[in-house]
Amino acid sequence: MPYYSFDLVIGEEYQNQGGLILENLELAADRAVQLASELTVVRPELRAKGCAVRVTSAENAEVYRPLLDPMPHR
Repeated sequence: MPYYSFDLVIGEEYQNQGGLILENLELAADRAVQLASELTVVRPELRAKGCAVRVTSAENAEVYRPLLDPMPHR
């Protein structure tokens, strides 16, 4: 099974959030979306700043990147 790493992306800075061995990219993407949702609760100051969770493969290739706050606030 593949290994995926997760990073919090703030501008040009990447903060390691850990890694997991998961069955496929779909599960890694689901975990990234869950992590992004959790980070908006724990770190609300990151909302609306274009922050994201970057998912990379074992080969260090970026494979997915959900935004922390994809919906604009009105």
